[in-house]
Amino acid sequence: MALLPVEDALDRILKTAVVLSQETVVLEKALGRVASQPVLAKRDQPPFDASAMDGYAIRHEGQLATLKVIGVAAAGHAFKGTLNAGQAVRIFTGAPVPKGADTVVIQENVSARGDTIDISEYPALGRNIRPRGLDFSKGAVLVPANTKLNARDIGLAASGNTAFIRVRRKPVVAVLTTGDELVLPGTKARADQITSSNNHALLAFAQTLGAQVINLGIIADNLKAITAAIKKASAADILITTGGASVGDHDFVQEALGKAGVKIDFWKIAMRPGKPFMFGTKGKLRVLGLPGNPVAALVCAQLFLKPLIAAMLNVNVEAPAHTAILTTDLPTNDRRQDYLRSTLHIAPDGSRHVAAVAKQDSSMQRIMRNAQCLIIRKPFAPAAKAGDVVDILLLDCGS
Repeated sequence: MALLPVEDALDRILKTAVVLSQETVVLEKALGRVASQPVLAKRDQPPFDASAMDGYAIRHEGQLATLKVIGVAAAGHAFKGTLNAGQAVRIFTGAPVPKGADTVVIQENVSARGDTIDISEYPALGRNIRPRGLDFSKGAVLVPANTKLNARDIGLAASGNTAFIRVRRKPVVAVLTTGDELVLPGTKARADQITSSNNHALLAFAQTLGAQVINLGIIADNLKAITAAIKKASAADILITTGGASVGDHDFVQEALGKAGVKIDFWKIAMRPGKPFMFGTKGKLRVLGLPGNPVAALVCAQLFLKPLIAAMLNVNVEAPAHTAILTTDLPTNDRRQDYLRSTLHIAPDGSRHVAAVAKQDSSMQRIMRNAQCLIIRKPFAPAAKAGDVVDILLLDCGS
């Protein structure tokens, strides 16, 4: 069987993506969600001409003067009257500028004597006043649609008097791990068993991508049990399986998917790590069959799960392209696209310098954890020398 190129595999996955429906959430629950509609300002900000400093509101007359103080304006407590020539109002930062005033003189440039003030340094017309709508006007787009909302977005929406936001529904991602050799962390393992990590890593990664997750647990290498577990994912948008996707006597995932009604689109990709990757669909359910090796599973999640969820949330799918300067030599590559775990150093001049780690075994999670990026080696790439520029994929994996 010919191995499918990575780009073709991703294209076939993304062609199945359907943008998720919308829902309304309160502002306090919107962090990390994707806005499905633009967030519009419901009022001007500031909603009135406001003092930018503590001082005195005056009517500009262009000369040093002694003025009579007729009242006080504080934040949340506007002066109710009208200021005339020869008068001043004591004003504090954020307070509405009184009617009749057009300038604020800072308190450092004023000498107060009872209910009068002497101005020692006269300000320019309009000085120290934030005009109404300085930040934004009612109806302005504060946050564009298809934005993953961060703290700055939330604060801006709040200042525009938005209490509810329309967002994309969270994709539901179910994760199923198979293998007689696996036990949960904290569980006493036999001498021939290892602690499962894939389900925890993938559930965590999916959540950082904006998904709601379902943990289907660890299922033994049993066709009936795996088939039953797959059927439990019918309410999900994406099912991730790990392990059991090869052709060994104890690898039942592909057969179980077929029995559960999943149509397999492709199996095996020309990539390292991650060759035994599988993709299928059943109605609205997309199934990503990831390898059992932990590093391969996370690399595949980075390459395929992340853009699939992005497409479903209607945000940018394209990963930004980055390059770096090699600090070590690399040999000629074979027919599989290689993703080398690598360390990244940013030089004082801003240039990126990258080195592939010596050991690239796809079971070595500590190396994956300490890597900052993956060097991408195209199929049949010629040998590369230190000083050559190479393509890299920055690793986030939820960091």
